[in-house]
Amino acid sequence: MSDTPFHVAGGSFSHAKTQPGDAFANMLRQRHPADEAMTKAPGSRRRKLWEVSHKFHCPVVGVCFEVDHLRAMMAKVMHFPRNTTDFVLHTTAVGACETRTRLAELLQKNMEKRFEASVRRFTAAKTSEALQTLWQEAVRTGSEIPGALWASWTHPACDAVLEQEIYGDIHMIQHQVGTGTRADLTTLKTLKAENEQLHKQLQAARHEAETLRTEKSTEIQLLNQRISELRVELAGKEAWTANLTGQFELLRQTIPDLKDRQTLARRANDAEARALALTAHANGLEEKAERLQALAQHAEETINHLLAAGDTPAEPANLPKEADSSALAGKCILCVGGRAGAVDGYRQIVEQRGGRFLHHDGGLEESLHRIDAALSAADLVVCQAGCISHNAYWRVKEQCKRTGKQCVFVKSAGLSSFGRTVSEAWEGTAAIASD
Repeated sequence: MSDTPFHVAGGSFSHAKTQPGDAFANMLRQRHPADEAMTKAPGSRRRKLWEVSHKFHCPVVGVCFEVDHLRAMMAKVMHFPRNTTDFVLHTTAVGACETRTRLAELLQKNMEKRFEASVRRFTAAKTSEALQTLWQEAVRTGSEIPGALWASWTHPACDAVLEQEIYGDIHMIQHQVGTGTRADLTTLKTLKAENEQLHKQLQAARHEAETLRTEKSTEIQLLNQRISELRVELAGKEAWTANLTGQFELLRQTIPDLKDRQTLARRANDAEARALALTAHANGLEEKAERLQALAQHAEETINHLLAAGDTPAEPANLPKEADSSALAGKCILCVGGRAGAVDGYRQIVEQRGGRFLHHDGGLEESLHRIDAALSAADLVVCQAGCISHNAYWRVKEQCKRTGKQCVFVKSAGLSSFGRTVSEAWEGTAAIASD
C-alpha cells in the first residue's frame, strides 16, 4: 500500500497537513500476518478483495457499500473524527483494500454474505465467455449490479479483457447514475415543494378533523348523558308501573266481587245512556205534541173563520139525503194537500159516508216517498192542487195515470167543496160501474 492514506483508482492523493486521516493513517499501514498472500488467485479459487487489481477497489467500495453502511463498518476497526467527510472515508477504505488488512477482511466477509446468491449463480459459469454473458445480462436488466460486480471480478475465469470491460461498464453506469441523480435532484426539489404544500394541507385537514372529533365527542357525551337520564326516568316509570300493578292486584284480591261490580257499573252506564236517549225521545214527542196542539188550535181557528164566512162543514144532520152513512161503502179516499186545520173535517166527511180517510200534505212536511203507498191503497184521490208542491202534483198525476186510479183535482180547500167533490166523484164512479 502507498505511504499516503488516501487512495483512488489509478493513484493516490498527496498527504495534507490538515487532513483528518492523519490520526489513523498508521493503522492502515499495519499489515495482517497473512500479508504475503498472492496478488492473483491461483487455479480455480475465487479471488479475495485484496487480490483484485487495486484500480478496481474504488468501484467495488463505491458500488457495493452505501456511505452510512461503510461508515458503520469502518467504525468497528478504527477510530476517526465525527466530522470526517464521506470522500475521506471512501478513499481510506479503497486504500485499505490494497492489502489484507482488518478493514479489507471485514468488507470481504460482508460482501460474501450479502451477495451469496449472486456468487452462487455466477459460479456456474466455467469460462470467460459464460461469465461475460451473465455480466451483460445483469447490466441489461439493471438488477443486482453490486452483486454481479463482486461475483464477476472475484471469479477465477475473469481474465484481463473481461476485467477491463466490466470496469468500463461500471464506470459509465456511475456516470449515468450521476446524471440521473442531478435530474432526480430537480425532481426532488419539486417534490419537496409539493410535499410541503401537501403537509400544510394535511395539517389543516388534521386540525379540522380534530375539531370535528372534539365536537363529535362532546355531542356523544351529551347524548350518552341524555341516554342515562332517559334510562333512569324509564326505570322510575317501570317501578311506578310495577307498584301500581301490585296495588291493583292487591285491591282485586281484597274485593272478591270486583268483577261483578264492574259488570254492574257497565250495565248502569248503559242504562243511563238509554235513559238519556229515551229522555231525548220524550222531549221530541213533547215538542211534536206541542206542534200538533198548535196545529189543532190553528185548525179550530180556521173552522171558526170558515163558519163565520158561511162555508160550514158537512154535519151528519145537514148531509143530503143520498149521502147516507153507507154511501162510500168502506172505500178509501186519499186527500193530497189541503189546509192543515181542515184535515179533521175532511176525515169526518169521509167517515160519515162510511169510507176510510188517508191524508198526505203534498210534500210540505211529509216525505214524497210515503205518497206512493197511500196512492196504492186509495180508491179515490182528491188532489188539492193549490196546496201542494209542484213535484207532488206531477207525482200524483203520473202515478194515477199509470195505475188507472180516479184522481180529482180541485182548487178550493173548503170542507163543503171537499164533501161535494167526493160525493160527485163517487156517484160518477158508481154510475159508470152500473152501466
